[in-house]
Amino acid sequence: MSGIAAVRARGRRRTLRITGVVAGVALVVAVVALMVGDYALTPAGVARALTGAGTPIEQYVVTQVRLPRLTMALVCGAMLGLAGALLQTLLRNPLASPDLLGISGGASVAAVFATLVLGLPAWGVTGFAFLGGLVVAAILLGAARRLADGGYRIVLAGVGISFLCAAVIGYLIKRAQVNDAQSAFIWITGSFGATLWREVLILAVVLALCVPAAVAAGRVLPVIELGDPSAMGLGLRPALVRTGVVAIAVLLAAASTAFIGPVAFIALGAPAMARSLVGRGSPALGTSAVLGAAILVAADLIAQHALPGMSVPVGVVTGAIGAPYLLWLLATSKGTRV
Repeated sequence: MSGIAAVRARGRRRTLRITGVVAGVALVVAVVALMVGDYALTPAGVARALTGAGTPIEQYVVTQVRLPRLTMALVCGAMLGLAGALLQTLLRNPLASPDLLGISGGASVAAVFATLVLGLPAWGVTGFAFLGGLVVAAILLGAARRLADGGYRIVLAGVGISFLCAAVIGYLIKRAQVNDAQSAFIWITGSFGATLWREVLILAVVLALCVPAAVAAGRVLPVIELGDPSAMGLGLRPALVRTGVVAIAVLLAAASTAFIGPVAFIALGAPAMARSLVGRGSPALGTSAVLGAAILVAADLIAQHALPGMSVPVGVVTGAIGAPYLLWLLATSKGTRV
């Protein structure tokens, strides 16, 4: 028994070390994001602005322009990374992510409909997007209650929903006016735009509420992976666990998508990278969340400054990263089920 405890302790220490390194990388990228821009700042200038000792323009640029966007990227990246880790661990499939399961697609359809057909303001579009993600979530939850095979049919159902959502979005955009269609297209590619502190606060609250439930789920997911008979023998109810995990994941993904649009790759790639760093026997939930935050902040930094005089939506950058990653994942699967 002491040998098992020692192995677990080493695994926890390894996970903490790796998560700490990733968090350090995210911190460095975050500092760079606060420094660069049309009004460049030194690290000392950033520190003065954050402590209230800087000039008025330094404080405005840092606390009202760059810091809300940076914080939104950190929070949304963590939410997407955590959602992807939960779904991939539950379904035992590295392709299980909110964007491929149709959750992001459902939110996008609702947001585009609210923009192009109903003409709602930004807060209305956000609400509709969240409801659209919840509709797809309800479908997935219904499937999760009926499946006991690890959930591979859920992945297929989600891919089908994604195709349907893409078709509906294409139809709505084609019928819209050019200016309206351009606004909708920017949203569905994923963009932070003019981020407000109240939006950051809402998502931070959602993340804070979901983290304890995700931690509890992380403790029982390895048991669920052993199969339903083993899980029930240990006193767990697999169907209830699956429903709860899917509910947490879709809440995280739908809330994030409602505010910044469907950002690809983060929920797909961050958990897979985290498991490769920590060890494939671990759900790596915390590492996935921190890695997702680091990737999204870096992607937004590239989106803002890679092309001189031009800023692109962050979803364009993450999509450009995600496409070759997905091809690499399929090429290296060696015939295994994905």
